[in-house]
Amino acid sequence: MGPMELRGKVWIELGGRHLFGKGRAALLEAVESEGSIQGAARKLGMSYRKAWSMLRAGQTLTGARLVETTRGGSKGGGARVTDFGRELLRTYRRVEARFDDLLKEARNEVRRAGD
Repeated sequence: MGPMELRGKVWIELGGRHLFGKGRAALLEAVESEGSIQGAARKLGMSYRKAWSMLRAGQTLTGARLVETTRGGSKGGGARVTDFGRELLRTYRRVEARFDDLLKEARNEVRRAGD
């Protein structure tokens, strides 16, 4: 038998449905850094369609926009994370960091129990 391991993930649900986790967090961070959904999708190695679908699903659940987009033109289009999206991301990252700390402590307990 190999060593015991403890694993866990953090995500936010709304009405029993997945709202926010690592994927949407990474996507919002990429939109913030790239300035567009297309650039964010490229950075994360996913299709634009997948990225837009992830954002739309989050927006549909909450009824609030996670990103605001501007259409192209002479300066090109773009996207920015809304205040709501930024706050959701900050909250998720804070909780995730606390969970990771707790998970590290708990992993040590499991390892000691397996010795």
